[in-house]
Amino acid sequence: MSSYDYDLFVIGGGSGGVRGARVAASLGKRVAIAEEYRYGGTCVIRGCVPKKLFVYASQFHEHFEDAAGFGWTVGESSFDWKKLVAAKDTEIARLEGLYKKGLAGANAEILETRAELVDAHTVRLVKTGQTVTAKTIVIATGGRPNPHAALPGHELCISSNEAFHLEELPKSIVIAGGGYIAVEFANIFHGLGVETTLIYRGAEILSRFDEDLRRGLHEAMVAKGIRILCHDTLQKVSKGEDGLILETLNSGTLHAGVVMLALGRDPNTEGLGLEAAGVAVDERGAIIVDDYSRTNVENIYALGDVTNRVQLTPVAIHEAMCFIETEYKNNPTRPDYELIPTAVFSQPEIGTVGLSEEEAGRRYAELEVYRAQFRPLKATLSGRSERMIMKLIVDAASRKVVGAHILGHDAGEMAQLLGITLKAGCTKDDFDQTMALHPTAAEELVTMYAPSYRIREGKRI
Repeated sequence: MSSYDYDLFVIGGGSGGVRGARVAASLGKRVAIAEEYRYGGTCVIRGCVPKKLFVYASQFHEHFEDAAGFGWTVGESSFDWKKLVAAKDTEIARLEGLYKKGLAGANAEILETRAELVDAHTVRLVKTGQTVTAKTIVIATGGRPNPHAALPGHELCISSNEAFHLEELPKSIVIAGGGYIAVEFANIFHGLGVETTLIYRGAEILSRFDEDLRRGLHEAMVAKGIRILCHDTLQKVSKGEDGLILETLNSGTLHAGVVMLALGRDPNTEGLGLEAAGVAVDERGAIIVDDYSRTNVENIYALGDVTNRVQLTPVAIHEAMCFIETEYKNNPTRPDYELIPTAVFSQPEIGTVGLSEEEAGRRYAELEVYRAQFRPLKATLSGRSERMIMKLIVDAASRKVVGAHILGHDAGEMAQLLGITLKAGCTKDDFDQTMALHPTAAEELVTMYAPSYRIREGKRI
């Protein structure tokens, strides 16, 4: 009989932690999991899921406008922010219940308390002060928005967390940041009728994405009426008589009802007792792990955003499954971070998998780039001027498709399927030999027969 209270103790009830705890318990291990806020983590409670629901809500005003081109007459419409928030809260509560149900069904012990390490095998449950021991510990506490404490007036601003619970929809908002969270919320608030400004210190939004898609989205957002200020930063936020006053580096004084900071996320490791347990962290506070998600302490693992590897929910779940294989199935398994499909739920949407043109140009001697830009069929009757962009990046030597990028409706859905294709190692010849499905936007992916241009030694020719 083990001298420990549990075979596995998981700190953090997000997607990675719950998956690891549930599967370990289903294998007959004695498992406990502790979460101090709500089960489901960032993605379910205050991230991907509620955000996507808000994206859907923000698209309806365009749907109503488009209907006229197809013969529909839509009457007067109005939007109720509080009704949307209440409906979102109901759905999130349902999903949280499913997470708990899955854990309970596997006989994992569910603890609703903050948990902190006392030593390498001991955990203190903060709510009761009780200490318990475990043979193996997994830390999966995720990340949190960076408060940007160096900004005077940062306490007057909100993060993406608070954006889901605003009492009233503001008349105007300024969003600081240029990553996917900032871009997605800019489109959400604009779609709900809020005067929206995005301010970003870089030369172009979405720094790690393909340049064509970045520029294409920027132009589309500006055309919709979103103000984008690049090469600029907030210097100070203060209260005014009617809202907030913002001092910027290059754009003078701005005014807004709400200021949202989307300036990155920090690993959620503060006060966890890592030092007491001897767990090493990097300069950002992220837990340092090896290729198998093991920390420098042999029996302690860390999964998901708390390790600051790839900050995506499916990645945390994948890391959890690799942990199960490594720890409980005698099958040491490294997480695979190659060719992860990614979407930005902007309007229009971005879906991408593999290397951008810029990255591929640094890795391969010669590339073929296939690029199509066109007006989707729906826009011909709706009257919208929107354009879709599709790109395939091909290694000229092997003909292997090493990157696929889409800007337009349902780009994320297409990127998921392209992820399978690229993961399988398909070549451009495989694309060319695939029959087109007409009429669809996606058929462009298999009908671009001649390269638009080539890249040799990193330079376009």
